[in-house]
Amino acid sequence: MSVLRDYAAALTQPTLPFAPGGQSVARFDEVIDPDGSLRAPWKRLADAAVELTPEALGRVEDEIARFIADDGVQYAGAGESPRAWQLDPVPLVIDAPAWARLEVGLAQRAELLNALLVDLYGERRMLAEGLVPAAAVFGHGGYTRAAASGRPEAADKRPLLIAGTDLGRDAKGEWRVIGDRVQAPSGLGYAVENRRVISRVLPELYREAELHRLEPYYTALRETLLNAAPSGSDEPLVVVLSPGTHSETAYDQASLANLLGFPLVQGDDLVVRDGAVWVKPAGWPRASPSERVDVILRRVDPDWCDPLELRGDSQLGVAGLVEAVRRGSVRLINGLGAGVLENPALHAFMPAVCEALLGEQLRLPSASAWWGGDPDALESVLTRLDDGDETLGLRRLDGSRTTARTPGRRAALLRADPCGHVVIERLPLSQGPVWSGAAGDEATPQPLVLRTFTVDYHSAYRPLFGGIATVSGRAAANLISKDVWVLKADAEDSDQGLAAVAPLPVVASVPVPAPRALDDMFWAGRYAERTEDLLRIVLEAHVRLTPPSPLEPAVAGVGAAELMSALQRLTGHWWDGPEDELRSVLLDAERPGSATHSLGRMRGALEGVRDQLSGDTWRLFGSSERALRALRGGRRSRQIAETAEQLLTGILAFQGVTASMMRDSAWHAIEAGRYLERALQLCSLLGSALAPATAHELDRSVLEAVLTAAESSVTYRRRYRGRARTQGVLELLLAEPDNPRSLLFALARLRFHLQGLPLSTGSTRPERLVDELRAAVEAQSVGELVAAQGDGRHALDGFLAEASVQLTQISDAITALHLTGGPPRLPLAARTFVEVMG
Repeated sequence: MSVLRDYAAALTQPTLPFAPGGQSVARFDEVIDPDGSLRAPWKRLADAAVELTPEALGRVEDEIARFIADDGVQYAGAGESPRAWQLDPVPLVIDAPAWARLEVGLAQRAELLNALLVDLYGERRMLAEGLVPAAAVFGHGGYTRAAASGRPEAADKRPLLIAGTDLGRDAKGEWRVIGDRVQAPSGLGYAVENRRVISRVLPELYREAELHRLEPYYTALRETLLNAAPSGSDEPLVVVLSPGTHSETAYDQASLANLLGFPLVQGDDLVVRDGAVWVKPAGWPRASPSERVDVILRRVDPDWCDPLELRGDSQLGVAGLVEAVRRGSVRLINGLGAGVLENPALHAFMPAVCEALLGEQLRLPSASAWWGGDPDALESVLTRLDDGDETLGLRRLDGSRTTARTPGRRAALLRADPCGHVVIERLPLSQGPVWSGAAGDEATPQPLVLRTFTVDYHSAYRPLFGGIATVSGRAAANLISKDVWVLKADAEDSDQGLAAVAPLPVVASVPVPAPRALDDMFWAGRYAERTEDLLRIVLEAHVRLTPPSPLEPAVAGVGAAELMSALQRLTGHWWDGPEDELRSVLLDAERPGSATHSLGRMRGALEGVRDQLSGDTWRLFGSSERALRALRGGRRSRQIAETAEQLLTGILAFQGVTASMMRDSAWHAIEAGRYLERALQLCSLLGSALAPATAHELDRSVLEAVLTAAESSVTYRRRYRGRARTQGVLELLLAEPDNPRSLLFALARLRFHLQGLPLSTGSTRPERLVDELRAAVEAQSVGELVAAQGDGRHALDGFLAEASVQLTQISDAITALHLTGGPPRLPLAARTFVEVMG
């Protein structure tokens, strides 16, 4: 355990420079006692942690990065591009006695928040009695007047089903509440990912720890959400409402939906009809909805949930949602008005509110807070700020931090708008060893914040025995997280303290994906096939461009021009040098049709349906990114082929993943996209390589290059048992119904998969267009296409061009019928659209 031993030896109790009166305040250390010995939780793990050497943790850190990339775990700060989630290998460990005290406080905190929420939207006794100033409540943006008039939310005695709590320790090691997260608390998906990864990279330590598993909490959460459905729902439909793939926590939302087994939807996937919320069917608005939504676990900020009654410029919500909630036809978790509980001014009044509403003393106090609208509090804090007290921070009423960096500047802002600001005590947060990003071979002490979660399970609030710890004081782009281990007092203790959680009854159902989800699947299939076809051409072109070898002196150069022409037609780019061109079609993200561009578009499409896909899907992108990064850093010619081979392996593995999907409309959509794109790319390849040739019989090497690029060389040799000839190649690739790589086969499979989409009747426009093209291919004489005129094969070129036009028409018809959810929504107010995502 040399890392922790070295950490303890190097540790000096840090002091905070902003302590009042110039006195130093030591931070509480999560691992080391002030005398330098290990704290109780780590003493228990000392033997198992003996291998935590710098070398071992360096390897573990690399493994974590690989697992995170393979799982596709990302996070984005506001306005930033997504980046890989960062996870420190050293967990935050809490022993059973310490957790027992914290658990009671968290449960009471949730009860208090629920009671206060009921009161603020009901009797308002706290306002009437002056325990909470009305101006502090109504001046906060989280107070939603639309929720105040809503019958079900106001009448429900337990409107708060899920709560997140941010905690920090003070200098004595006591937990204090830093903030309440009840609107759309994020992190439950990341918490499971952290546990999954750490258990894989530190298996011995994980096994020896005897800590609480997380799964029972999620089972309880799922049961709670199902039970929240309005009365009369025998088989309730619960959905997770997401702002979309551009949300900073898109992965967290999709992961949670996947864990709970509920569909992940966006606002445009839902519609309100007859006072209820429905999933839009394919072909909306011509088709009538059939899947009614009973419960919505929302991850969209409240102002953006309904453009009719809230922000008129919102594109993230569902028009009419507030009215549906009022009617009681759908339950929103948490309700739109819950955001008032995130008001930092409430921290100042929580002790008195707890005694008034619960008849108990507050067990888990907040960091000390003073609302500027309270004259006595204002005078006190202004005096301290004027004296230069650095322990006082200033926040706006909405919880955001101000830019004031000095006590004098904070005092000026507070005097200018006292009711709009809250003064918060700056806690000397506890610290723990952080290895990620550390300089050298040692862990560095960093301040930590713990976020944990509570669920209302069988009318009692139950905290998650775990959560997420994050390193405080860093920019969001550098966010580093830790897994949180809560140790059991006894190995036989029930996980999460939820021994009574029973498996939910199995209800067989096949939800129909919304048109947006089908569209994402369709285009994922197209981009996957486009990438595969490109890579096969790159590999064969690279072989043809490689200098002659003693074994194959005749191969080099022959057929390369035709394949490079196919690459240019595929990407719309012309080139100066062949090897630079091959690098470009692999690496240039700005070049449509390149491998990097197509993989990026494919990933973007799959992000929108992550809840429907196996975790194995994302390994493709992790391995692909590593391969492309290696190619960017090297100039060896052989690296081009190595990279293309690695990418092709990933694409083929993706086909294996989709082969394991349920044969529902989502699978049919992805396969329809695949075969449509295969037909298009085949027409492009043949048009580039064969149509321009003037010779009646093409060079054998050119034909073999085309067969290899079309993955049909072995099939040709087995079928024709001789050298490649132009007519045989065209027969095999155009009209052979049993060749999986032929145009006719692709059309037959496309027709089959169209039949699996919701609105197909056997005679819809896409199906008719496919039938017409199939008939044209079957009727076409290949002999006529082989004939060469003076400057090329005009019949072949015209046939392939017409087929490409018809395939494009088929794609447009599929989109119009199956993949659109009606006309685009227009803003109801002329306001600037800013995506606010939580």
